Order: sequence, then structure tokens, then C-alpha cells
Amino acid sequence: VQLQASGGGLVQVGGYLRLSCAASGRSFSNDVMGWFRQAPGKEREFVAGISANGANTDYEDSVKGRFTISRDNARNTVYLHMNNLKPEDTAVYYCAADRLSYRVRATAVSYDYWGQGTLVTVSS
Repeated sequence: VQLQASGGGLVQVGGYLRLSCAASGRSFSNDVMGWFRQAPGKEREFVAGISANGANTDYEDSVKGRFTISRDNARNTVYLHMNNLKPEDTAVYYCAADRLSYRVRATAVSYDYWGQGTLVTVSS
């Protein structure tokens, strides 16, 4: 069972990146999926989450209106579209799967599977 995050990189302030999280080994179509991030010296924090059918989403306040989470269950893939990036968005971004909940939860301990992380660097 594996979650593979990709799409990170170096981008200028105001730029755009799309992160992808491809799942393998089992279907994640019934799982809540989330994106978290961890900046140097800081704790891992919730960024966005999406319910299994994609009908419900939740976002951390600082990314609302800039980031969009989506999923393609046929491809077993979750995306994070990040617009108007800011230096404070710089972090390693992780995708994660929550097998047990029907609603999006913002606590990292709720998630059972984690990807390896992809680095996003926003330069000013």
C-alpha cells in the first residue's frame, strides 16, 4: 500500500503548482483523503481534505480561496491545486488517507496511510 506524492518544486510568489497523490496497492475510493504540510521547525499542519465521493471539502484558513483539493477515484489519485502561492506556503506537502471516517478530519493522527512528501518552495 503506497501513496506517492509528486508535483512539488520551486515557484515564484503568486505562482501555481498542482500536487498529485497517486495511490497503489488498494483502492482509496472509500477513504477521506487529506493534504498536510510541514515547514522547517514547525509541526505538521492540515491543509485540505476531501470526502470519499468528493462532495465535501475542508481547508485550513490561510489557504481558503487559493487552494483546491480534488480527486479522481477512477485513477486513485488526489490533487491539490495551489494558486497565488506565498512564501509562507513553503513546506513539505504530504498526502494521507483516513480509512475510518466519513467526514474530513483535520488531525494528522486520524490518517492511516501517508505519502513520502513533496517539497514546495515559494521564492519572493
